[in-house]
Amino acid sequence: MAGLHASSDPSGHFLDLSRPTQASGGGGGGGTRPYLEVSAGSARGFGAEGVYSNGRYRELSSPTVGSRSRDPSTERSQGGANTPCGIMKDGSKQRQVRKKTVSFSSMPSDRKINSTAACMAFMMEGCEMKKVRSNSRMYNRYFLLDPDMHWLRWEPSKKDSEKAKLEIKSIKEVRLGKKTPVLRSNGLSDQFPDECAFSIIYGDNYESLDLVASTADVVSTWVMGLRYLVSYGRHTVDMVEPSQPSVRTSWISSVFELADMEKDGHIDLFRATQIIKGLNPGMKEAMIELKFKELQKAKDQYGEAINMDTFVEAYCELCTRPEIFFLLMQFSSNKEYLDCKDLMLFVEVEQGVEGVTEDMCRDMVLKYEPSAEGRDRIYLSIDGFTHYLLSSECHIFDPQHKRVCQDMTQPLSHYYINSSHNASLLEDHFWGSSDISNYIRVLRMGCRSIEVIVWDGPDNEPVVYVGSSVASQLAFSKVLDIINQYAFESSEYPLILCLVAHCSIPQQRVMAQHMKKILGDKLYVDSPNKEEHYLPSPEKLKGKILLKGKRLEPSCMESEGDVTEEEEGLEMSRRVGVDDRDQLNGLGCKRLRLCQELSELVSLCKSVQFRDFDTSKRDQKYWEICSFNEVDANRFANEFPEEFVCYNKRFLSRVYPTPMRIDASNMNPQDFWKCGCQIVAMNYQTPGLMMDLNLGWFRQNGNCGYVLRPAIMREEVSYFSANARDSLPGVSAQLLHIKVISGQNLPKPRGSAAKGDVVEPYIYVEIHGIPADCAEQRTKTVSQNGDNPIFDESFEFQINLPELAVLRFVVLDDDYIGDEFIGQYTIPFECLQPGYRHVPLQSLTGEFLPNTTLFVHVAITNRRGGGKAHKRGISVRKGRKAREYTTTKTTGIKVVDELFRASTQPLREATDLRENVQNAVVSFKELCGLTPAANMKQCILTVSTWLMNSERSLRVTVDLSETYPTMEAQGLVPELLRKVLNAYDMMIQTSRTLIESADVVYAKLVQAQRAGMNANKGPK
Repeated sequence: MAGLHASSDPSGHFLDLSRPTQASGGGGGGGTRPYLEVSAGSARGFGAEGVYSNGRYRELSSPTVGSRSRDPSTERSQGGANTPCGIMKDGSKQRQVRKKTVSFSSMPSDRKINSTAACMAFMMEGCEMKKVRSNSRMYNRYFLLDPDMHWLRWEPSKKDSEKAKLEIKSIKEVRLGKKTPVLRSNGLSDQFPDECAFSIIYGDNYESLDLVASTADVVSTWVMGLRYLVSYGRHTVDMVEPSQPSVRTSWISSVFELADMEKDGHIDLFRATQIIKGLNPGMKEAMIELKFKELQKAKDQYGEAINMDTFVEAYCELCTRPEIFFLLMQFSSNKEYLDCKDLMLFVEVEQGVEGVTEDMCRDMVLKYEPSAEGRDRIYLSIDGFTHYLLSSECHIFDPQHKRVCQDMTQPLSHYYINSSHNASLLEDHFWGSSDISNYIRVLRMGCRSIEVIVWDGPDNEPVVYVGSSVASQLAFSKVLDIINQYAFESSEYPLILCLVAHCSIPQQRVMAQHMKKILGDKLYVDSPNKEEHYLPSPEKLKGKILLKGKRLEPSCMESEGDVTEEEEGLEMSRRVGVDDRDQLNGLGCKRLRLCQELSELVSLCKSVQFRDFDTSKRDQKYWEICSFNEVDANRFANEFPEEFVCYNKRFLSRVYPTPMRIDASNMNPQDFWKCGCQIVAMNYQTPGLMMDLNLGWFRQNGNCGYVLRPAIMREEVSYFSANARDSLPGVSAQLLHIKVISGQNLPKPRGSAAKGDVVEPYIYVEIHGIPADCAEQRTKTVSQNGDNPIFDESFEFQINLPELAVLRFVVLDDDYIGDEFIGQYTIPFECLQPGYRHVPLQSLTGEFLPNTTLFVHVAITNRRGGGKAHKRGISVRKGRKAREYTTTKTTGIKVVDELFRASTQPLREATDLRENVQNAVVSFKELCGLTPAANMKQCILTVSTWLMNSERSLRVTVDLSETYPTMEAQGLVPELLRKVLNAYDMMIQTSRTLIESADVVYAKLVQAQRAGMNANKGPK
């Protein structure tokens, strides 16, 4: 049935009222019909692979939404496995008792600020705030805006009432947060959060009035209102009582008129509720109905009939997100909407998008703006801006990483490889049954290493099963059929088939026949090139299946021979009661008969037993691979961290869970990734924190199953310890600034036994990586508005090895019975997009929760390469400690150490050049009233705003004709502006020195490195 609906039209119009709707029928003809069709379920939330349509995400696939409850002990630590760094929150873990903290950071619902008029009304009514003086003392004062909106006043005060005021037109700037010397002083910095502070810069001398409010919402309202008055102080006559409807009001009124088919001025409550729910998927019907009843009661209206005024008022109150309205007002030059130039400024300055054009912004307006009037005038209203911020363009995950974006020509040993352990199991090792569909699942999820455990079966046909799941045996040939069909559906890069054979010689020959017949040319059987020193690259091995298993020695000329079974096979044998009386000399191995036919299929992944690092360095071939029990791997990581990393530069290593994990719980993959272990086998059937880390990690390279390891862990001349607890030599630490702003449509935990739908959410922000990076911070609990809470809290993390760091958001319910887990999202540090971003939340089992998101702001300082962010933050300068210089590690070889010592001076020069630039940049940002997370565009924009808002004629010229742009004042300027210009000049000069000296310093370092390497490769 035609009419107004949530269209899938590629134009992206959310609701299109500009075109007549036609009745459906045979030839497509017919007249227009005033019929409104809004399907509440027509739009879905963020999906595994989502596309934006009509202002909302739509999933390309349709997995079951939500998470199932599960035993809280599923992810408990077993058998000597390491405890994760920090108290990381796992949705599958029993909640620890902790003190509840409550945030009153959101205003009562009846005071929700959803328009500039409401903002002005709040300021005229006034509120109490703390006034901060330069001596760091704070005084309670009552602040309010004069009715004529020309003066800001405060009382009580010892001053004459005429002195306790500030003229609006004298305001130069309104700064949000602790961005003046007074608020940054040590005596005050810890007494109140950054979100509760703001400063008013006024007068020709740029003095500051520093204020602290009770909540972040109050601050947002004052900052938004004052900024508006500074921009439109002479044009605010109609603000409190607008004389004509806004673009938004006109649009939502037209929606009502189209729904009012009888043209009697009202629609029924059910219809009105469904329309608003259709426009805002995820909003609860009960909340909408309650709002209608509240508004009707206030107007002494009762019954099921909703008139236009009530409908428009309800929509504006329910569908205005104050934090987005505040953001829009910061960038708007046209009152309550963004024009094309405003949008360009926001996308380029805040979102960090390069090369933004007016045509791009025009297309964005046409795609996201719901009103026909807004699209015609190229205006983005609050609704269109909200749709844009919820779109894939503002997803926190960098879309460049949705495809293969890393160098795939490095040796295979230089990559982390997505691996599954016991892929056939549906549950744990004791009760779990084998199912062939699980192989399909893990291959589709990007696994590039899967395990197949084969036993003798009836009728001379080998079978696959794990542990005690004998009752659910799978035919080996059927498993190979599935692998052959799905091996390269999700990734074209090589698949490693870890074969654990417990078969007799006759059935081994059957296995070899099946693999040759079914896998055919996909099976890689070429002999290793003994002239090479490293494995081939994933690029060279595209479309190939590598068999990991035992291989007979070349000297064996018989049709079968003895090999030693590695520890993993022995443990599997013991689990099912196979006799192991023929163990050899306590080496943890037994004799196994192997036929030549099966042996010859093993090429680049020949399984050998690990003895020690010295033996491996001396005797191991690059095509040989060792498997480590997680207990042994943990021991090596703790006792020989440097040696383990060096070992993995050349050889593949596979880490598998200890047999003590009979519940199929998972080890922490980060414990072994930090050692360079490429293949960490995970129990995919067990969800939780560890699987979240694994799945999130392998998203970063197009989910192809391969992730390039950090350079410091693969370069031949580099030093890295897996247990590093401080900054790393040669790797510049970076600061991650996360502001958790709000949450949207947070559901009740699936396993909760608490009555009602009310949640009291709080959020853990976690960093997983090397020990020096593991950290977590949490927000306060929001109790007044659990469905759509406002958090407004900022956190900062130092990341010492960004290439191995993972960020995880975990949303929990503080008012829970039985289950506290609401949702989570895990993302590699390298995939973060800066700016204002929405984070889609996933259930415990990995499905994306529909329309459930977090709204955050991300900034990264001192990012190495990529240009996403800039230099290191303010903490560098504030430390006042001696500058740390990178040095070389002694090798014990006198000649080599002497040669490498020549690099000491150029290393110091490089450090000085970098630190000087970083300090100059921080000083410039501070004087501009911005945080270290700000970018240069924001700094220049701030200076230009000062100049435009000044009552005096100030002129500053920027000369872009030279290689290094200059910024000079023409005539007298205020002292603060003079300091800013001097800081800019210092930043340019230090940058110039770095650029012009870098090549010379780099050449000295390369020369020292080559000399040391040549000496090491000389005659022994």
